[in-house]
Amino acid sequence: MDRSRRQGASRPPPPPSASRLTVKARPNRRKQGSLWSRLPRPQAIANACGRAVRRSLPALVGLGVIGAISGTAWASYQFVTSSSRFAITDIEVTGNHQLSTEQVRALLPARLGDNMFQTSLDEIVRELRGNPWIARAEARRVLPHTIVIDVREHVPVALVQLGNLYLIDASGHPFKRVDLSRDEGAGLPIITGLDRTAYSANPDGVATQARNALDALATWQHVPGRPAIGEVHLDAHGVLTLVTYEQALSIQLGVIDAGLATRMQTFDATWGELDSSERARARAIHLDARSDQVTVAFAPPRVTEPVVTRPAAAPKDL
Repeated sequence: MDRSRRQGASRPPPPPSASRLTVKARPNRRKQGSLWSRLPRPQAIANACGRAVRRSLPALVGLGVIGAISGTAWASYQFVTSSSRFAITDIEVTGNHQLSTEQVRALLPARLGDNMFQTSLDEIVRELRGNPWIARAEARRVLPHTIVIDVREHVPVALVQLGNLYLIDASGHPFKRVDLSRDEGAGLPIITGLDRTAYSANPDGVATQARNALDALATWQHVPGRPAIGEVHLDAHGVLTLVTYEQALSIQLGVIDAGLATRMQTFDATWGELDSSERARARAIHLDARSDQVTVAFAPPRVTEPVVTRPAAAPKDL
C-alpha cells in the first residue's frame, strides 16, 4: 500500500458543523440596567414581610404566653415563700404514745415561724424515721399555716437478750436498746437463749424463732390460772423452757411443735395435783422426756431450828 495513502488515512475527519463539540458564542440576553432597577419593588418586600409575620405569629404568641406564665409563676413562688401569711404557727402530732408531742417536735427540722413552702416534708419524715420508736411517719401541709405529723410507733411485746437487752415488736425484730433508767420494758417477758452472732448473720431466721417463742407464750397465757411467765428460754436445740415470774419455776416443754399444747395441758393436770407447799418448793417441771411421764424437781424442805429459851441474867446491884 502506498505510504502517502496510509498517512492520509490516519488523520481524523473534521467534525460536522452540528456537532456538540462545536462551541458557539451566544449573545448576552440580560439587559444591562442600573442597580436601583434590579432591587425588588416595595410592594414585594411588604408582601414577603407580611408572609413571614403570618407564619411566625403562632410561635410569637406561644413565646408570649410562656413568658407570661413563667413570670406569674416566679412572682407567685416569691410571694408564697416569703409572705408571713404562710408562716408555720402550729405543728400537730398524732399517733404518738411512747414519745410525747414535744419530743416529736424536737426531732423536726422545722420550727414555728418557718415558711410552709420552704419546709421540706421529705426531710421531716427522714428525721422522724431516725428515732428508734418510730416505725412509720407521714407529714403534710394544711394551709395556710399548719404542719400535721402522723406517726406509727413500734409496740414492744417482749425483751430479747442479744448481748444487751433490746425491745422487740410483734415481728420479732429488735428495734431499740432498753434504757433501764426509764423502766423501758417493765412487765414484759424476756426471751433468752438467742445468739447475737446468729442474728447478725441471719436476722430473719432469729426473728422467726422469737416469734415462735412469743406464739408459744400466747398459747400458754390463753388458759387462765397458769403461773405468770417472766422468761422464755430457747436453747441451741430449740427446746422451750418457760420460767415463772414469781418463784422462777422452770417448765421445760420441749421443742415448739404440734404437741406443745398437749404438753401444756399435762402441766395443768400436774399442777392441779400439787398442794400449796409443793408448789412453793417446786423448782423444775420436765414434760419433754415422755408424753406419759412428768418429772417434778423440788427444793429440799427447810429445817426449822429449835428455839432455845434462856433465862434472863439477874441485874447487878448498884
